[in-house]
Amino acid sequence: MITFDYIRPATTKAAIDALKKESSAQFIAGGTNLVDLMKHGITAPQRLIDISRLPLNIIEQKGNMIRIGAMALNSTVAENALIQQQLPLLSQALQAGASPQLRNMATVGGNMMQRTRCAYFYDTTLPCNKREPGSGCSALQGYNRMHAIFGASDQCIAVHPSDMCVALAALDAVVVIADSKGERRLPFIDFHRLPGNSPHVDNNLAKGEMIVGIEVPLNNFVKHYRYTKIRDRQSYAFALVSVAAAIDIKENIISDIRLAMGGVGSQTVATNKS
Repeated sequence: MITFDYIRPATTKAAIDALKKESSAQFIAGGTNLVDLMKHGITAPQRLIDISRLPLNIIEQKGNMIRIGAMALNSTVAENALIQQQLPLLSQALQAGASPQLRNMATVGGNMMQRTRCAYFYDTTLPCNKREPGSGCSALQGYNRMHAIFGASDQCIAVHPSDMCVALAALDAVVVIADSKGERRLPFIDFHRLPGNSPHVDNNLAKGEMIVGIEVPLNNFVKHYRYTKIRDRQSYAFALVSVAAAIDIKENIISDIRLAMGGVGSQTVATNKS
């Protein structure tokens, strides 16, 4: 690992200002993915901006939606009474992710921002367009059992590894994004990008922006829901494929259904039918 500067701003504005001042700066919260990337030499930020103590960990209901702060821990969200009561699908998906130790460190925003776990991406001796644009994709002719089957390109077949994101896509979540001018909202299904010709760009977060929260509308999916994850072992394993399913049944008739798939592409594949 290279040497780097470390700062801990006290406000969201100060964190955004610090990000804009240093082109290679990166935010760090739980560090469950970023530290690995630095150890492997995949990323080398000159400055780490610690946002773990910013007041962005609240979980609350506001009108007809639930707001979850970007700094809320995965374990806290999964075990929160409001989430378990109103968004049980999200709780179930979070509990399927990683291990208890990692869930106790990982944040909601960090979960979204984590990079692919493709073995070729982590092996810096091999070509990878996501790591080094234009170098090639080793996975195309390599061992690709855990790679994309939807939305891939001839430049990259890596997948996004999150479980949480699959549930958020199914539940019509919205990402709250802040910069020095204020906030904007982006539908969750539009946050992550397909690889196309620029697989090194994982999402639609602009330079100088940070995730400050997630908003999930209230729904009627509190009885009929399931997050299913197919993986090689029962814990601490990424999905070969996962499915978040939720159904609203009224008088024995399905009035609304949500399906989202993970482990199959760089974006979550979602189908919502009302």
